[in-house]
Amino acid sequence: MPPPTPSLWDYFSDLPDPRRSQGRRHKLRDILAVALCAVLCGADDFTEIEAFGETREAWLRQFLDLPHGIPSHDTFGRVFAALDPRAFGRCFMSWVRGVASLSEGAIVAIDGKAVRRSYDAARDCPAIKLVSAWARENRLTLGQVKVAAGSNEITAVPELLRALAVKGCVVTADALNCQKEIAAEVRRRGADYVLALKGNHGGLHERVAQFLSSVRGGRTHGFQLGEHTSVEKEHGRIEERYFLQVEAPADLTAGGEWVGLASVGMCEAVRELDGEVSRHRRYYLSSLPVEAGKFAEAVRGHWAVENSCHWVLDVAFGEDDSRVRVAHAAENFALLRRIVNNLLQHERSVKLGVKAKRLKAALDENYLLKVLRL
Repeated sequence: MPPPTPSLWDYFSDLPDPRRSQGRRHKLRDILAVALCAVLCGADDFTEIEAFGETREAWLRQFLDLPHGIPSHDTFGRVFAALDPRAFGRCFMSWVRGVASLSEGAIVAIDGKAVRRSYDAARDCPAIKLVSAWARENRLTLGQVKVAAGSNEITAVPELLRALAVKGCVVTADALNCQKEIAAEVRRRGADYVLALKGNHGGLHERVAQFLSSVRGGRTHGFQLGEHTSVEKEHGRIEERYFLQVEAPADLTAGGEWVGLASVGMCEAVRELDGEVSRHRRYYLSSLPVEAGKFAEAVRGHWAVENSCHWVLDVAFGEDDSRVRVAHAAENFALLRRIVNNLLQHERSVKLGVKAKRLKAALDENYLLKVLRL
């Protein structure tokens, strides 16, 4: 039987092997393939990967060499700890570009996530934090970069953007990443941005809030504006969202500090649950021209990175509880989860959640092959 996904394996074929050539018993390709299949079928650590491999060895031998059988959990651990995460990430991003194309105006949400149990007290290593790019329409993680120790997302986001092909897309980010350099990098990549604005830019936040309030109240005129309203009713909750997008005033665009800034916007959410009403406003900077429906779609699209990616990684893969932590192992295993999540999100022949799909893949070899043939 030929390899189930020659395209997938091929994208990782140039990944440098961190081990010395002398004494290698297992091929790197075999190690990666067994680990990928195991995680797809529900394994969440190296011991479980070994157990999967031993149970499915006959099946795996149909497309892997396995000259010395299934590697031990220690071997899996050592290899993933030593594997260059940047090289692994480049292979991953090359694979994603090869299997998915982003449509014009596609929403790409940039957000960070800590892998909480990767904290290693014995080695005094803090929990790693990863910044990922999530394509909402494609339901795919496009790339991942680790935040350097002692730094924050602000330095990692431009690095991630430089590695992505986002021309023509709309990049969204939370208030932490509402930064001039990030806005400039998005524009250099040929994309537009919608950046949440909060109190970390106190003066700017107040200026935008007052300006939009004045426009909404009819006290300021002469600016192009657009409005959009949406209503959701679910499980006894009613939520109405009002979006206002206005052409950016000259005092915000003068000097070009925010590259490409074309509009400012607001989302006001009014939620009613069990007779109680709450109201919340968020403000945004954007390079998009005034088109309130598109602006509203971008704002709401950003929330998908939490609901469709981070929540899934924690609930379906137990990422927050993972104790994989030695050297580069936590970062590399996190990328392995995202490869598997991409595969499962893209496989839509069954109407199941990701966790249920993992179980189905473990029980049904034909379905496992179908998932792997992305």
